[in-house]
Amino acid sequence: MRLFVDNLTNVDFSYLHPQRGLLGETWLASTELEGALDHQGMVCDFGIVKKTLRNWLDDELDHRLAVPTRSPNLKYSEVGDSIELTWQYDAGELFCRSPRQAIALVDAETITPTSTSDWAKQQLKPLLPESVDRLSLDFNTEAISGDFYHYSHGLKKHDGNCQRIAHGHRSRIQIWRDGEPAHDWEQQWAKQFCDIYIGTREDITQQSTDSLSFAYTTSQGAFELTLPISSCYLIDTDSTVEFIASHIGDVLKQQFPQHQITVKAYEGMGKGALIVR
Repeated sequence: MRLFVDNLTNVDFSYLHPQRGLLGETWLASTELEGALDHQGMVCDFGIVKKTLRNWLDDELDHRLAVPTRSPNLKYSEVGDSIELTWQYDAGELFCRSPRQAIALVDAETITPTSTSDWAKQQLKPLLPESVDRLSLDFNTEAISGDFYHYSHGLKKHDGNCQRIAHGHRSRIQIWRDGEPAHDWEQQWAKQFCDIYIGTREDITQQSTDSLSFAYTTSQGAFELTLPISSCYLIDTDSTVEFIASHIGDVLKQQFPQHQITVKAYEGMGKGALIVR
């Protein structure tokens, strides 16, 4: 007998890609469990499935930086409760120092839906009842017909896991010009924010001709991140989705003051901020 839960939850995180570097992502998780029926006539209680898998994904992948530990692009070490790593990719080198709880060390050469699922299933199977013989976990991206971008960021003032300096989202962008869809502007911002780290200027600790370094300390610990300049986009505020939507609207309004501009910026799936300028 098979038990399934479609659209169990979604995870927003960033991961290290060998060509693209730091990549913000949003995946939708679905699961299937196979086994014999227990005394209740169930493979597993839906409540147990949802609680166990959701809690694990929330704790171990969501709002973390996923690192493929078997990649030749990676060098890392664990120092006390922190992890230090360097990552080589097409644009240059990334350095990150972060509390251990903000990093997902994935036993894989690359981060893909399949490799991440295999890693997760190995750790999830012992947490499920003995009646479950096989666990399937599928990750899929949202079907977006229009423009979208991958971005990473960190929110130092956030009380929760958004404070982690390198987590991210795969996000849709919608813009209207005088009430009509402005697909050219959507394409412009999707290109501008392609595989980008949206950094706050006041978090910069060092800048060279080639790289930018960001750092701050929160309730979870000390965070540091250094990236090639080409992988960064700077704003004057924190990088909440509200401020991102406002920034896009303000830039467009300065360029095109004669138009009414509406921006609907998403943070992952099904949530975000809407502003009118």
